[in-house]
Amino acid sequence: MNPLPRFFSLVVLLGATLSSLHAAADPRLNILFLFADDWGRYASAYRGLDGRPTVNDLIETPHIDRVAREGAVFRHAFVNAPSCTPCRSSLLSGRYFFQTGRGAILNGAVWDETIPSFPLLLRDAGYHIGKSFKVWSPGTPADAPFGGQAYAFQQAGNTCNNFSETVTAAVERGETVAAARAKIIAEVRANFDTFLAARKAGEPWHYFFGPTTTHRTWVKGSGKKLWGLEPDSLKGKLPAFLPDVPEVREDVADYLGECLAIDAYVGALMQRLTESGELEKTVVVLSGDHGMPGVTSGKCNLYDHGISVPLVIRWPGTKPGRVIDDLVRLPDLMPTFLDIGGVKVPENLYGRSLAPLLKSDRAGLIDPTRDWIVAGRERHVGSAREGNLPYPMRCLRTPDFLYIRNFMPDRWPMGAPFEAAAPSPNLARIDADTRAAYADMDASPTKTWLIAHQRDAQWQWHADFAFAKRPAEELYDLRHDPDQIKNLAADPAFAAKKSELSARLTTLLRDAQDPRVVGDGATFDRPPFSDPEPTAPAAGKKKGKKSVE
Repeated sequence: MNPLPRFFSLVVLLGATLSSLHAAADPRLNILFLFADDWGRYASAYRGLDGRPTVNDLIETPHIDRVAREGAVFRHAFVNAPSCTPCRSSLLSGRYFFQTGRGAILNGAVWDETIPSFPLLLRDAGYHIGKSFKVWSPGTPADAPFGGQAYAFQQAGNTCNNFSETVTAAVERGETVAAARAKIIAEVRANFDTFLAARKAGEPWHYFFGPTTTHRTWVKGSGKKLWGLEPDSLKGKLPAFLPDVPEVREDVADYLGECLAIDAYVGALMQRLTESGELEKTVVVLSGDHGMPGVTSGKCNLYDHGISVPLVIRWPGTKPGRVIDDLVRLPDLMPTFLDIGGVKVPENLYGRSLAPLLKSDRAGLIDPTRDWIVAGRERHVGSAREGNLPYPMRCLRTPDFLYIRNFMPDRWPMGAPFEAAAPSPNLARIDADTRAAYADMDASPTKTWLIAHQRDAQWQWHADFAFAKRPAEELYDLRHDPDQIKNLAADPAFAAKKSELSARLTTLLRDAQDPRVVGDGATFDRPPFSDPEPTAPAAGKKKGKKSVE
């Protein structure tokens, strides 16, 4: 009998066994990343961190709070762009949004396949990767930085993306709220279970859970009906730029209800991690892509209400229960995730790994060099053909000041009043569909109310602050004006501070080769950025699906 076949069989078996043992012994941590669409800085873990009453006083998010209690809360976390696709381009690449080609815009975005993204780098380093729902969209190809739909695990259902609509419809069919909610949570768990079951034994994994329920629209009155949130409990807690009236309070309460749905999803994922024995092998990261949609100063704005987001991280083995005061940027997550995976970090990134902060035993300010962030935006949903030119903005945010540069102050910051800009330097009366008016603010009851009351003496200031043209420079003293409503750019007492911040911002942008400050500065005003060729509708834009802009 020839012994060679048996010998080779033993070699193959031994090799497979060693490979399996190596995989089982892989010390790298898993990464669970919940990144919710349009989820601003809303969770009870943030209650009291602003030193004054806020809308966070109304909600309880026990599952997010658990992650915070067992990990760290970042008091000052900011996106690089307060618009879905540019923010995600920056997050996934670790770059400034304006360094991502057509990923720097939303409507008409195209992904540059030559840009490294952390999910694909982790995959190439041996991680099992998977995603449910939104990662990078709208854009072409959809979710390209995550490998498109090749790693999608969402076959169990997607009703978590439309919590209030799904539950309301179920109640109308005779179901209870609790039963309808349980079905949604079961889908969240089932998608995650399918992902976990697909990996090889011992293989480290990265799961990107991207729910969109906090993106408009949602059911009017759902905050109270489904979650027991009383809108009038928000009296005196809204930021100064929002009218403290019943319609606006209800709109905010409805949004907070969707934030509570996010908390329920966190609970489902954390329970599954605990049950599977994976919790102490997994870094859990919770965040969102910009501030509240459809309201003043939120989404598409460079005020804190637009660029400040939650960031809560649980890293096994690090000191729990800390609040970290360093100014951090969402692009910091790209090198952080690569550090976790033992992957070489690309050079010249805007993002810096958060690992040193998370592994420190200290709270408060840990790294004094983390005292600034830059954010900006170009075009959101409009186009030159529709009369909505890009609205280029950049800002420098420090611990005490916010400096904003509006490169084209003759344009409308939230888009034209209706299709083409009106000749008036102030607001034009809007009698048309408010979705077409000021298109860079999402349609909402708050937007409708502001437009309807724009000529009322009591409320005109609120409408002007939301929609009117802005000066070339804005400067806010955050110590005395946390809502950023008093522009000090023209105040002689702050001339030196304005000059200092302006020069610093210019240097940072030039060093990063921002197309707005190098060359002729007009790159984003020309095709394909200003008027890209029509592309196929992004996933989720079909009838019956929630918009994911």
